[in-house]
Amino acid sequence: MENANNKTIITVLGHDTVGIIAKVCTYLAENNINVLDISQTIVSGYFNMMMIVDMTGAKVPFADCAAALEQLGEQIGVAIKCQKEEIFEKMHRI
Repeated sequence: MENANNKTIITVLGHDTVGIIAKVCTYLAENNINVLDISQTIVSGYFNMMMIVDMTGAKVPFADCAAALEQLGEQIGVAIKCQKEEIFEKMHRI
């Protein structure tokens, strides 16, 4: 069972191109990060994806993961951001 403290929100935004989901998921799989939920939409050529992942068994610390995904995003032409779930929840309270 995943630990709530290890949940991370990953967002991906940019122009739609082939392979975005595959490249992000490949990085996650290679680093033993489990995808719990994923939602993606494409509107007028813009790709938007939100993932909830469990980092309990991750091979890399959160900060390294966030930096690597941001760099991956730059390589494939999208913006990738990571936030720990508890921070995300506090920032998006109404």
